[in-house]
Amino acid sequence: MELRKDGNAVAIDMLLVVHSEKRRAAQGAHLTPQADPGARLPRRGGFQCVGNGIRKWQKSEDNDFHGTQLTVEVHPRDAMPQLLKKFSLAKCLQGDKNGNTRPRQPGGKDAHAYPWDRSSLKSMALDLRQFENLDAYASQVTVKSGLDELVSDLLQEAHSDLERVRAIWIWICHHIEYDMEAAQEKDHQAFKPTDILRTQKTNCDGYAGLFERMCRIAGVQCVTVPGYSKGFGYQTGQSFSGEFDHAWNSVYLEGRWHLLDSTWGSGLVDKTTSKFTFLYNEFYFLTHPALFIEDHFPDNKNWQLLKPPQSLRQFENSMYHKSEFYNKGMLSAHPDMSMIRTVNGKATVTIESCAPTLFMFMLNGKQEHGLLSLRKNGMKLEVYPPTMGTHRLQIFAKGSSDIYSSVLEYTIKCNYVDLGIQLPAELHQPVGPSWFSEQMGIVKPSHPDPIIHTRDGRCSISFGVEEGISVLASLHGDEGAITEETQRRYIFQVHREKRTELQVQLPHAGKFALKIFVKKRQEPGNYVFVFNYLLCCTNTQVNWPVFPESFGNWGQDNELLEPLSGVLPANRNIPFKLKLHGVAKALVKGRDTWPLTLSHEGYWEGSCSTAGCQEVYVMVLENANHNFYSYILKYRVNAQ
Repeated sequence: MELRKDGNAVAIDMLLVVHSEKRRAAQGAHLTPQADPGARLPRRGGFQCVGNGIRKWQKSEDNDFHGTQLTVEVHPRDAMPQLLKKFSLAKCLQGDKNGNTRPRQPGGKDAHAYPWDRSSLKSMALDLRQFENLDAYASQVTVKSGLDELVSDLLQEAHSDLERVRAIWIWICHHIEYDMEAAQEKDHQAFKPTDILRTQKTNCDGYAGLFERMCRIAGVQCVTVPGYSKGFGYQTGQSFSGEFDHAWNSVYLEGRWHLLDSTWGSGLVDKTTSKFTFLYNEFYFLTHPALFIEDHFPDNKNWQLLKPPQSLRQFENSMYHKSEFYNKGMLSAHPDMSMIRTVNGKATVTIESCAPTLFMFMLNGKQEHGLLSLRKNGMKLEVYPPTMGTHRLQIFAKGSSDIYSSVLEYTIKCNYVDLGIQLPAELHQPVGPSWFSEQMGIVKPSHPDPIIHTRDGRCSISFGVEEGISVLASLHGDEGAITEETQRRYIFQVHREKRTELQVQLPHAGKFALKIFVKKRQEPGNYVFVFNYLLCCTNTQVNWPVFPESFGNWGQDNELLEPLSGVLPANRNIPFKLKLHGVAKALVKGRDTWPLTLSHEGYWEGSCSTAGCQEVYVMVLENANHNFYSYILKYRVNAQ
């Protein structure tokens, strides 16, 4: 019999041996009369400590000696029995040939198929809504004394092993901060659970050790798994060797092992400031092993929980999809390798997503040298590095929040630059109409493709516009500095019923970004960028002038047929033809005034002379009872 003290409780381990009358008689015959009645039988077995306060009866070599282990625990009335805490854990532990208990090693039934089958982000069926009340409760639990009491408090609302693990996970992720200084420490004594509770800071070893300890107290089998990771400081394509740089956990739930990482579930470290920020990440709770392997490589391949397991070389070369890639509903990306080599100066990346998603990219830290077009379920990106060599490509996704998060990173090797493909610096993302432009009120575009080629430097683009939406467009090229107002003067808007037409004239050959903005008329604020077209013209003879300047009274449904050029020749009679709605009179004013007359076809027509003037205006009288004319168009007259 052995007496043990554990905290506030006293436990007595004893061996209860039961024999039949016949066996007791046989045993008594072997005792000599001189034997001390109080002497013990020779010890043929005993209790062996196997860690965590769990003891196991070690049988003797005499197979005829049998017994039953009993533990009697004495504890205060308000304390949780240690025996009850450890009972369910002891059931899950296996004994080795020396009698020591250890977690069951993962086997075939624990393995998931690789690659990912897209069925779920989790390794078991979960409805996260079932945790809403438990998560709210666990996140608010505070440390009162020691670890045992903390676990006891957390388990007040947990009624299954899954809920026990969830409560511990939520508490750690919301209360333990990653300590950059501790991460550099080699003395792992600094990561004791008592010290972690006191400082509420630790590194990945501390996170994993604390999680394992709390699970064991809660009666859930848990192990710490060391290995390599693609975490803070990881460089795309790097190799791994030497000491392991990370640690995480595996828990045994519902007859199977599952993976989680409370370090990465709690927040992130800013690369520039090395400061930790709490930012809960659900992705790393019971993550599907085929996804977990993308940034976690364990020391023992069995803890990959994969069939077939991946090699270290495969881990190093595989594409690293960041957790936000999956959190924001993405399914796959091509290429699936982190290193891309250009073909004829171009690298192409495509992403498939579960739902329409907004994307953006940065090449070497700038949003330039690429064409990103949105698709209903994903995107396509064509990148043209401006120089030969190595380039860094980052891809971001927006999801349901207003924040773009980094989801992918590639290294591009470029061995050829096509000098004929130089995109305008003002070409923003996305390029071309998409589900997003439709969502913003622009529908049924005449040009669904993002690139428009024009031989004579002119083009006409039309699309439907939903009720109450105003459209604004501007033209941007890299040659010559022009004002924002002039950028809009190379575009003339014509509204016909529920469609808007953009008549575009290019000032010269080259590539231009035609940017489209929208705004709800009844709401305050600025116009919002929606998308742009890439306009291309190789005709060096192109030299179109700006359109006439229009004023606020130029109506939504007005139409200008001539003159379209905003610059008129001097000393000429210029014909005018316009469709104007809701006006009583119209005239053209230069040095003199010329009235316009309304034809049977509904056009206001007439002519004026540009002699002796520098500017010509089109003016309208909206109410016949008034004498006030409004300016709607302005032309400039060339010098003589």
